[in-house]
Amino acid sequence: MDSSAWEIIHIPDKPAFSPEHQPTLKVYASVIKPKFANTIVRQLCKIAPLEDLRHVKRVRRKILPDNGEPQLTVILCLAPEHNDHLNDMPPDVQKLIGPYELSPFITQVCKYAAVSKEEWEEQCKIWPTSFHPPTYNIDGIGGFSEEDKQSICKFMSVAINLAVSSHKPLVNAAVIVDPSVKRVIASETDQVYPSSAPCDMTTSETIPFNETGESTHCQSVNREANASSEICLNGVLEKLNGSSPAVACLNPWQWSLQPHDGDKCSQWHPLRHASIVAIESSAARDRYLFPNSSESFGMDHSQPSSADSPAKKQKTSINSPGVQNDSREAAPRDPSMEKPHLCTGYDIFLLWEPCTMCAMALVHQRIKRIFYAFPNPTAGGLGSVYRLQGEKSLNHHYAVFRVLLPGHGHAHNALDLDQGLKHVTAES
Repeated sequence: MDSSAWEIIHIPDKPAFSPEHQPTLKVYASVIKPKFANTIVRQLCKIAPLEDLRHVKRVRRKILPDNGEPQLTVILCLAPEHNDHLNDMPPDVQKLIGPYELSPFITQVCKYAAVSKEEWEEQCKIWPTSFHPPTYNIDGIGGFSEEDKQSICKFMSVAINLAVSSHKPLVNAAVIVDPSVKRVIASETDQVYPSSAPCDMTTSETIPFNETGESTHCQSVNREANASSEICLNGVLEKLNGSSPAVACLNPWQWSLQPHDGDKCSQWHPLRHASIVAIESSAARDRYLFPNSSESFGMDHSQPSSADSPAKKQKTSINSPGVQNDSREAAPRDPSMEKPHLCTGYDIFLLWEPCTMCAMALVHQRIKRIFYAFPNPTAGGLGSVYRLQGEKSLNHHYAVFRVLLPGHGHAHNALDLDQGLKHVTAES
């Protein structure tokens, strides 16, 4: 597979704006005398804090060209977006005008913190802001090595092949991978409709696994990913008929329009999106490998985890908790034989951007990185409609990437997907 024809782009935690077109907000400001600066700022921080504008500096210092003396201008408070009347200032702020000889006016500041030096330089032309370069280095945010790119292309090809491989409408596919050993942990498709859920599906409680925790299906997927870099996608084009109504994340409510035939298949459910089913399979794998590991984990899992720090593989030893091992005499452990905490440190590959439900489920599972090929303009949770990866209130944040397929990476619908997959097929 020629990975140079594939492009992997990072989806940031806030919308991307050109440096010269930054969103702005209106604020009330006033020139102040330097001797009053500290007193005014202390009072304003109490009566009119700028909680959502912490990247904006409260005081702007400017050197006057006429006499070379500094001029200080302070932000008093936010101003209404559709009203330029100075009388709309809060009463507590208006009380400062007389004693400190203020002359309020309306100006603008940038709404979001800069994510690059170029953005910051443009923002400071409007009003001074602070810039803090990212201190974390999740693999891929700064670029991928050729080896990593080859691996990502292989697993994305597996997800594409899985989505269109069987005799059913085109659906979404999810492939969970342990990047440390490049092993598929779980691979599933949507099971929302009777037509998309295999009638002979084995439940997650009875899926056969081998000693390394691979299901029969995952063994074949791993062989497909590792045996050859050319993933055969023959037959995908006839799966595409101009629309994708069976893709659960694209059409979250489409299930309500489908007739329910309980005799045809009893394993479908409106919430069984590909990501949810893959999480279930990953959990079934853990239950099979570690049937007696119900004891508490060795690390405190209540602590927040984030893409801002290196992913920590929280695990539980399969050894009995009642046996005390001397660390000086303990033999080296095989990391693959320790129970992972949920999906901590794992990657997931999806054909379509997950909906908000699936994106939140992946937060709870502590996924490290998400890769998807096509955006979800109707319900996307990672860039198209919402951006959960930028929600500061969450206690875990993953890195999100879009994998642009060779030749037509910017596909937005099934017709574009047809063209994009055609290029992938041509490589095999």
